[in-house]
Amino acid sequence: MEVFYIKQELPINEQIRANKVQVIDENGEKKGAMDLTDALDLAYEKKLDLVMVAPNPEMPVCKIMNYGKYKFEQAKREKEARKKQKTFELKEIRITPNIEQHDFEFKSKNARKFLEEGNKVKITLKFRGREMNYVKLGEQVLNKFIEDLSDISVSEKKPVLEGKNMFIILAKKADK
Repeated sequence: MEVFYIKQELPINEQIRANKVQVIDENGEKKGAMDLTDALDLAYEKKLDLVMVAPNPEMPVCKIMNYGKYKFEQAKREKEARKKQKTFELKEIRITPNIEQHDFEFKSKNARKFLEEGNKVKITLKFRGREMNYVKLGEQVLNKFIEDLSDISVSEKKPVLEGKNMFIILAKKADK
């Protein structure tokens, strides 16, 4: 069972602090300017709420509606909008410049799986000790990843060296 909490943003019924209000009925027809008490009586007569939709300083606009139903439908629309949003994670794969062929294939297979799931992949190459003298070798390894995964991905960044780490970010190619 799902519970919806109604958070109240619009002043309704007795919360409205104005003497005269512009009234719109439940069908969207303008009823004109009325005293607040008359507008509340009209709303209660129809077993509905009087909701302030436009708080104009000179004469606020109020609508007669079922406020609970309105808030429920609004929450439902927000939930649908969240469902349709694309979400992705940034998955990280760590390697070293002197990676063996089998390890490369294994990491490449994992990166492919992550990309097919719709995630972005950050491949981080860590230099240790004297490996910093062979930055070109690390760049070649990262370019090999880009080439190996080029059929399903595009590189968002070229290999970037930051301190002792070099990395690239791969994203899935846009479907045509």
